[in-house]
Amino acid sequence: MIRALAALCLVFWASASYAKPLTVVVISDMNGSYGSTDYAPRVSRAIGWIIETQPDLVISTGDMVAGQRIPLLTDGQVRRMWSAFHATVSEPLERAGIPLAVTPGNHDASGYDRFLSEREIYEEQWKSRKPALKFLDDNSYPFFYVFEIDGIRFASLDATTLGPLRGDQHERMKGALAGGATAVTFSHLPLFPFAINREKEIIGDPVLEKLYHELGVDLHLSGHHHAFWPGYKDGVAYVSQACLGGGPRALIGTRERTPHGLTVLTVSDNGDIAIEARMGPDYETAIDLSSLPRKVGPLTRLDLAR
Repeated sequence: MIRALAALCLVFWASASYAKPLTVVVISDMNGSYGSTDYAPRVSRAIGWIIETQPDLVISTGDMVAGQRIPLLTDGQVRRMWSAFHATVSEPLERAGIPLAVTPGNHDASGYDRFLSEREIYEEQWKSRKPALKFLDDNSYPFFYVFEIDGIRFASLDATTLGPLRGDQHERMKGALAGGATAVTFSHLPLFPFAINREKEIIGDPVLEKLYHELGVDLHLSGHHHAFWPGYKDGVAYVSQACLGGGPRALIGTRERTPHGLTVLTVSDNGDIAIEARMGPDYETAIDLSSLPRKVGPLTRLDLAR
């Protein structure tokens, strides 16, 4: 069952019940131009807003740095980008006691062979910053991994290349997400297209979609398309994140680029999950869902689903 709470916030039903509300902030696509060690002021303002809000968890759906350049960046350049990201994002959150769960983006840790060095540096950077969470599967952290907070299971999917998930991720999801708990997955590439000129830059994995239904996955969060839009298909919600860095994009079927922003998830004590997107530069204003397309591809806007 899905129902709209208001024009600016929507709620869908999840199967579990919790003792207290759980708040999760989702940030995405913070990088600038290739090799850049500078972040737009709105990124620091977003982190300041998050620290003031004090959520239980922050999720990054990838593209934290600006790698994947041809010709290749040097290892030194890549490490300097990560140092800048940590100074801007990771370290302020850590000082505030807010755990950060990341998933690789194509500009962070592309799975294509020519970017193996960047992928190795990504792994090195995050293994030393592993958050203090209850992990159910962390053998491949910080790529594919699963953890649990207050009965909700979260799974990071390693999705930086076009097409179906690579490796044994489907099988590992069966083991870690089975059992009926509320489940949220997050990855860089989306399962379905959201933005103009990125229609083919998706996972597009029918096996994964079927597995979501079998396991009762409630919500999939994605980045890469640089546009906020909450959709729904066959019992699963799919939410694309706005970017905080450069290059906001227009949703399919529209002309205007969507604003920079972040997403806030709130799980109430009865298991409902509220989804709200806050716009930069001050993150005080929520995006009005009625201003967004009613449908994007095979998805229906979440507040309109029945």
